[in-house]
Amino acid sequence: MPIETEKAIKQLVIKGIKLPPQPKVLIALDAALSSGNYSMKTLAKVISTDPGITAMLFKIVGSPVFGNKKFDSLEQVLMLVGVKQTYNLVQAICLSTHISDSTRKSFEIFWTRSDEIAKLAALIAGERVSVCNIFPDQAYMAGIFHECGVPVLMLRFPEYCSTLNLDTNLCGPSLSLEDKHFNVDHCSIGYLIARHWKLPDFICKSILYHYELPREEPGVVRTLVAILQLAIHFHHRISHSENPVWRQIGAEVLEELGIASDGEQAYYEEISEHFLA
Repeated sequence: MPIETEKAIKQLVIKGIKLPPQPKVLIALDAALSSGNYSMKTLAKVISTDPGITAMLFKIVGSPVFGNKKFDSLEQVLMLVGVKQTYNLVQAICLSTHISDSTRKSFEIFWTRSDEIAKLAALIAGERVSVCNIFPDQAYMAGIFHECGVPVLMLRFPEYCSTLNLDTNLCGPSLSLEDKHFNVDHCSIGYLIARHWKLPDFICKSILYHYELPREEPGVVRTLVAILQLAIHFHHRISHSENPVWRQIGAEVLEELGIASDGEQAYYEEISEHFLA
């Protein structure tokens, strides 16, 4: 990691904020891929050492996001979905199973919402791939990680949810309130977790900037942020809840993704139909 990233992580440690380490299955999978000496059978064996991750992987790849395909083995998943794409999905699954407190309902609500937004983002990326060149597995990973700093703060500060009024509505915590009360924000923490877990740079930056459409970053970052914001917006619509951020950047998001302003409703109906299938 760059020196500035290491310094930032050390500052978090001083504040008592711990970033989640990569689980053993992910470290082993990364080592196998880095060696270049692997087969589908050996990779499948590594993944299968964690039954929970294996079960969630089959659930995701068998969903509408990946065409409702039926997979009979992990080797088949690796061959048909792709090694890199499967690795990305395993990373996303690992995160949601390693930052949580099973005794707190708020974590369950948070990860359910993150998974739903990730699936919406993957559907949008799949439909827009020829325009945006972002693939479903990349969008899914960004969706799971985009607010992963929130559960870290929930673990560190017991009063976090009540202070930010998130006890019943775990979405879009205020960055200004986080900074005021805790002198840190979940976007920066999420970015550092992504760097710590060695995610692609454009995904790390999309997590850092997911509340805005950064003009200074490469186009791929701006496009991925747009996909995330549209997924969040559609999730609000499906949940019948207000999304104040959309009023500020909605027009730019649609333009970035090549969707006409008067075509939003039809596009929403298309994506939500697949999501709810």
